[in-house]
Amino acid sequence: MRSNSLAASLAGLLALSLPAAQVAATKMTSHAHSMFHKEMKFLDNIYDPVAGYLYYFYYPLAAGPHETRSTVWYATGLLQRNEGNDTVNAIRIIKDVIANQEKNVSAQWYGDYTVYPEQPTVGSPSYAPVIYNSWDPNWRGFIGTTLMIIYEEFGSLIGKDVQDLILESLYNNTIGDSYRVGGVDGDNLYPSYSNPSLMRAVVTGWTGNHCNDSNMTAAGETYAQEIIDLFNMNDTLSEFNVPTYYGVSLNALTLWSKYMPETSVMRQNGPRMVGDIWTAFGDFYNAKLRNLAGPWDRSYGYDMNRYVAIMSLYIWSLVGREHVFSGAGTEDPWLLTHADDGEFIPIVATLSEYHKSLVPDAVFSQLKSFPANASRTVHRQAYTPPFDLEVRNITTWLTPDLQIGGDSYNQTVVGGASQDSTSFSPAVVHWHRNATALQDASVGYLSLHPSEMSMQASVAANSLNLTYPAGNASSVFTFVVSSNPLGGRRDVTGLADIDGINITVGAGSTVNPEPVVAFCGLVGGTCSLIHNFEFWNLTFTMPANSTALPQLNLNIQLP
Repeated sequence: MRSNSLAASLAGLLALSLPAAQVAATKMTSHAHSMFHKEMKFLDNIYDPVAGYLYYFYYPLAAGPHETRSTVWYATGLLQRNEGNDTVNAIRIIKDVIANQEKNVSAQWYGDYTVYPEQPTVGSPSYAPVIYNSWDPNWRGFIGTTLMIIYEEFGSLIGKDVQDLILESLYNNTIGDSYRVGGVDGDNLYPSYSNPSLMRAVVTGWTGNHCNDSNMTAAGETYAQEIIDLFNMNDTLSEFNVPTYYGVSLNALTLWSKYMPETSVMRQNGPRMVGDIWTAFGDFYNAKLRNLAGPWDRSYGYDMNRYVAIMSLYIWSLVGREHVFSGAGTEDPWLLTHADDGEFIPIVATLSEYHKSLVPDAVFSQLKSFPANASRTVHRQAYTPPFDLEVRNITTWLTPDLQIGGDSYNQTVVGGASQDSTSFSPAVVHWHRNATALQDASVGYLSLHPSEMSMQASVAANSLNLTYPAGNASSVFTFVVSSNPLGGRRDVTGLADIDGINITVGAGSTVNPEPVVAFCGLVGGTCSLIHNFEFWNLTFTMPANSTALPQLNLNIQLP
């Protein structure tokens, strides 16, 4: 529902005036400046000037399709750089992406944008509508928030006609996004699905304000308040301790803080929420290992030195490149797995100076170093309805060279809110591995691959104790374990062969003490890669016909 008809609202767009003062480029932090220009040189190389799109870098072997979302991010970078034909190319991108916006108002994907411009029409006889596949509803949020940034920061460059086109696109985007209801038509958008929820709220509220649609404005405010109420339960997002999606959420909250009017609940709460997220991140971050300690609600890898997490880009923008991606061969983010998230750099950089003003002072030192010979134990809670049956309890113990984290949970589905056992990591260990003759010092990891809907985790210094309260003799504890570094043992037959750490099965364990070992490799093995990481798979099983509660107690020591 809305106070004005769609036609009347769109007709009124032409009456809107430009902001009083705009500049050709925003002020970036010095660290973001170097990060930005390095990434833009790379993006220039994968830009197709004939098509006016970036090539689909996530699928570099897919014979040349282009990609929509990253191209709009690139357009932001072009306007920020504003050299040569940058603005002309950016305007072309904006117009082309909006021209391909879904126009069937009765379709679930109305107002969404193509995943890639060559794809068939969603819902046509040969291209069934499959959510998060043939169409992605979160593209409304990713592209919508980016169009907001372009409108707000670069209006004087793109001109009023393109600004009006953006407003029309975002109006349709918002109408389509209002079709999303968690649990209906295969959609999972609840307020607890933090990153798209935060984007939805700000695009809806901002668009309602700019299109003089009071019902749309109110819808954004109401939805934002639901998110805020859930956040206030534990002073954290439901999507907790996530190396990639914290970054998306922080970007959305930056827009809450910067672009919404002072009367908005988003403007009133955004800065506080940004500060709370960074405080939690700093508590769980190990600057020596350059990793966010587990457990993670969602992750796309096991070692942040080996894949691009958006939070690594934020760290780079705040304290410098030297504090992310340690190790040989990782000078540039596009050399890592999940490298396509490096395409988000223009967004991080464009808002970097303003975002920096929202980060608590104490966090900066945590991003740079972990005090020698220090340790800390962090206790937090998070809650993700409707997937959590009760509040999750999280405990993590950190030292400079070893960190152990565990999550006690009771959920409705294996994998939690993401419904994905490959991204939910409820128990994680990281450790510092010494250099070998053939490789620099590196980070080892061990991560539980969840197989049960409930678990109790107890974490203390040098120990990780896991119990399945609803488990039985068929239960297993399966771990993803890092391959040894070059120059170390090539083969792992058990815990004793894992490089740089001494792990033993402790008293009170009810599992068979020797794990079943498999290798999940790039070109072989008995199982597949996860997030493009190859690994050893160590599985602890229960004795046949056991009636004991499944329990595994690990003693974990550095050599």
